[in-house]
Order: sequence, then structure tokens, then C-alpha cells
Amino acid sequence: MMNLLNYILWDPNLVAFKLGPFSIRWYGLMWVIGLVVAYLLVQRLYKEQKIKDEYFDPLAFYCFFGILIGARLGHCLFYEPDYFLTSSKGIIEMILPIRFGDDGSWLGQTFGFHVIGYAGLASHGGTLGLMIALWMYVRRTKLSIWTVLDNIAIATGSTACCIRLGNLMNSEIIGKITDVPWAFIFEKVDAVPRHPGQLYEAIAYAILFVIMWTLHKKKPEKIGTGWYFGFCLTYIFTFRFFIEYTKEVQEAFEASLPIDMGQILSIPFIILGTYCMIKAKKKA
Repeated sequence: MMNLLNYILWDPNLVAFKLGPFSIRWYGLMWVIGLVVAYLLVQRLYKEQKIKDEYFDPLAFYCFFGILIGARLGHCLFYEPDYFLTSSKGIIEMILPIRFGDDGSWLGQTFGFHVIGYAGLASHGGTLGLMIALWMYVRRTKLSIWTVLDNIAIATGSTACCIRLGNLMNSEIIGKITDVPWAFIFEKVDAVPRHPGQLYEAIAYAILFVIMWTLHKKKPEKIGTGWYFGFCLTYIFTFRFFIEYTKEVQEAFEASLPIDMGQILSIPFIILGTYCMIKAKKKA
């Protein structure tokens, strides 16, 4: 019989701290920390490459909204289209960080909805949204698209790590039932030990950042070839493809698929990343 005392009990407070009537959740806080760290890292890279400050200033705007819009639409369109695309209420909830219905709060009682934030963000959609936003950014600044993509890729691991730690604090994207000694019992979900898939990904992305930051110091001439961008995509989504085998499916329809939606969406990014690395090697 499984001894539940042998595993890690996980039931953290979702709220990191409060500012007056506002509660700051760990998930949102980790998103902000990840984006701020990436902002500072890319700013340093631009200075190292002597790129003018006027070209860096609008980058954060494009990245923030590209990731947020892409991640939100990715979740709604790929994982819950039946909910978000079949009613005006669903479409409004897809666009605004609200959920209709009375939860007992004054806001719900007065206006018929409550603010919950964007509960549902997909990393694949966020990646695609970021790529589109960066394309718009380079059209405005006239910088090399490969230089911009490589710089963003070098910092990506730090942000991805923070986001997955946010998922861990939320006890979401949980793993399958297991008896490994490092299994977590997500008490907000159930009382059985599971793979901490979010932690696996956070560690992998932290390692990615160390690799990328070290390589860019040794091989700065590769920035602008697309190699760092290609390596980043290939590393992240290859790992993501295989780590999905330790996760529970996020939506019921995935149970009937030979591979889940996360794996399906990872394949194009792996192909694109591999192509960029081969292209950069031929160019060199």
C-alpha cells in the first residue's frame, strides 16, 4: 500500500501578498518577474552589441502584448474552443480577464461577473504571439530579425522557468500518478502522488538559460545568424514533447488522441528550430 507520508505535500497559498484590497497571486507575480528579468537581460545584450537605446525602448511593449495575446488565444482556440467560441459570453471572457457568474463578491453581485485574471494561457500560443510581435517590431525598427530573435532566445529560459514555477504554485498542469520518491501530492487537486511536471520544466528551462548565456559569451558572433533562436525552439519543444508523457491531459478530448495537444503543437516548433540551426550552420 502506498505510504503518502513518503511524498511531498504541496498546498501553498495562491496569494503571495496583498496590497490593500488587491491580492497579488504567485502565478501573476512569477510572470512579472520572468518578464522583468528577460527585459534586463535583453537590455544588456543590446548594450553589448551597441544597439541604440531608441531601438530597445519599444521592445518590451511588443513582447508583453505578443506573449499575453498569443498565450490567451492559444489556450482558448486549441484547448477550449467549444466554450470560448460558441457564445458571446465565451468570446467576452476570451478577451477580458473576467468570468461571468456570482461568486459572492460585490463585483459579481453588482455587475454579474468577477475579475479572475487570464485563467488559461498556452505556451505554444505565447511563442507564436511573440514571434509575430517581434516581426512587427523589426518592421518598425529596421533591425535584423535574426539578431532580435537570437537576443530574445538567449533570455527566454529565465522567463519560461518563472512561468512554470508559477504553474507549480497554482498546482496546475499536474503530472500523472507515480510512486517516484520526489512525487508531489497536490492537495488542491487530489490526495495521490503525481509527477511534478511543472518543476521538471522549470529546471529544464533554467538549464537552458545557463547554456544560452554561457554560449553567447563564447560565441557572440553567432548572434544574428538565427542559431540561438533555433536552438531555443528545438530544446524547449523537444523537451516539452517528451515531458508530456508524464502529464495528465488538460482537456478531455486529448484522451482519444495518439499524442496530446501539447505534443502536436510542439512538432512545428521543433521543425522550425532545427531548420534555423541548419540554416545558421550553412551560413557560417
